[in-house]
Amino acid sequence: MSDQFEFIGTSDKPALLAFSTPDWMEEARTALSELGYKVHTAATHGDFLVRFSQARYQVVVIEELFAANDITENLTLQAVQKMPMTQRRHCTFVLFGDSFQTFTPMQAFQQSVHAVINPSELFLLKQLVEKTVADNNFFLNNYREAQARVLAGETRD
Repeated sequence: MSDQFEFIGTSDKPALLAFSTPDWMEEARTALSELGYKVHTAATHGDFLVRFSQARYQVVVIEELFAANDITENLTLQAVQKMPMTQRRHCTFVLFGDSFQTFTPMQAFQQSVHAVINPSELFLLKQLVEKTVADNNFFLNNYREAQARVLAGETRD
């Protein structure tokens, strides 16, 4: 299924997958689709950069070995880690791989993502993504409200 020319509407919830393992990618696609996301996939690091710059993805799931033999070679993860907060604030990032213990906050923090997931818990991906997005939205709620008020020109008395 090609998503190369699929448009994203204002009511869509876009998600982007960056996987090298086809079976994992299909399971992730299914889980996110069931959550109501319009899922796109990146085939290469360059493809990821183009796609991420063209849409405000709400969820991004990256395999630790995406287009790499080792996590230190993962250019996509490195790009996300170096992105300014203004580019990544709208998105929840999940890193997926054997090096991680699912939902270990310190591992997620070390990788500059919101959550890490081990493939042994792929069957829980739908629930884990749902919880990670909810936690991130809760954390950023006050910031987003203040930003909306500033943009609307509202002032507090």
